Amino acid sequence: MEFTYNSYSRLIDLLRKNGYEVASYDNFMSKDRCVILRHDIDNSLSKAIKIAEIERNREVTSTYFLMITNEFYNVFSLNGSEQVEKIQDLGHEVGLHFDEYRYPSIVGNPDAIIDKIIEDAELLSHITGKSVTKVSMHRPSKKIIESNLQVPNMVNTYSNLFFSEFKYLSDSRRHWREPVESIIRYRQAKRLQILIHPFWYEEIETNIEDTLETFVNSANSERYEALNDNFTDLSEALPKYKVK
Repeated sequence: MEFTYNSYSRLIDLLRKNGYEVASYDNFMSKDRCVILRHDIDNSLSKAIKIAEIERNREVTSTYFLMITNEFYNVFSLNGSEQVEKIQDLGHEVGLHFDEYRYPSIVGNPDAIIDKIIEDAELLSHITGKSVTKVSMHRPSKKIIESNLQVPNMVNTYSNLFFSEFKYLSDSRRHWREPVESIIRYRQAKRLQILIHPFWYEEIETNIEDTLETFVNSANSERYEALNDNFTDLSEALPKYKVK
């Protein structure tokens, strides 16, 4: 499967063609053959919006898991909160993408991690305007995966339920470890949980090096625009053409 927007659109069509109904973490029990679509947003809210628009055009909904402790985007900034609102306006749910390593003192400590998840979900809810009731873990430690965290009033997408009753498929690090299209086409599982990272998808097929290079090099332009919003006559002090 290519990492393009058209390819993702075709994946949704393939799911429908083979009898998979798109479900949520709340209603999957009422479905026979179903798929839960999930997105962990590690790097870019703008790319998340692009995938959200594709899904809206295909009349499906999914869950977007956002960090509140991210080095590349800020859900509490004006631009960030507007992008979160856009994802919700397109009909999708926002959940918490939780990085236990952001809090070194609690790594591998289930009770402390549960408390911090609840705290971070409450903070994110101030941006969404709704209760945040879903959590996905960012690079969870082995101990936390095995602990089957039960977070009060929240769905943990890494709980045993979603790995025992569902076939889990992911494009982590821009690599499908299993042939996702064949699994769908031959209906190898009745319930699927598919994790798509919007960061990897482009208009045309590239490779991992080009995708990362484009992202890293775009930082100068993005920083310039942010500075321009807060610096009078920035172009006189630093002409934009000097920004590589």
